[in-house]
Amino acid sequence: MAEGTLRVQDIIREIKKAGIRFVVALPDRVTSHYLLKTILRDPDFKVVQVCKEDEGVSICSGLSAAGHRSVLMMQYTGLLDSVNSLRGVAMEGENPVCMIVGLLGKEPGVPPSLSKKYGVKIIEPVLDAMGIEHHWVEESEDTSKIVAAIEKAYASTRPVAMLIGREPR
Repeated sequence: MAEGTLRVQDIIREIKKAGIRFVVALPDRVTSHYLLKTILRDPDFKVVQVCKEDEGVSICSGLSAAGHRSVLMMQYTGLLDSVNSLRGVAMEGENPVCMIVGLLGKEPGVPPSLSKKYGVKIIEPVLDAMGIEHHWVEESEDTSKIVAAIEKAYASTRPVAMLIGREPR
């Protein structure tokens, strides 16, 4: 595989390994074209499409309460828009909301904290301030972090974010 690639099938394999069967999603320009469209065709997943990201935080929390595992797919702008919901429902409510967050406009190979895009640059400090664990996923080899992160989120009943640094193909 060429350096600098992130394969859709690698992400899907890892979220399946983590026992995820529900994908709550708001289409975004980083993960929708290949990843979400592939998930929509996969009979192993049930996809719940939402209009606002903060709805997804509550839906993932409800699914957890009902004994189901889920991931919330969104763009970083939606994460920023959902800070209050993440604070109240996920952090204070102690719910394992597992987020796959597209970093629209992040330069390939550049850590989010060094991005020229202000919104991308502040994502990690915002998550740090909230006490939300996060992992940067930009290469297919980075997908190996996904299962452990989801397992830890469910064991600790705390949210986690996988920051997708390039469009998966």
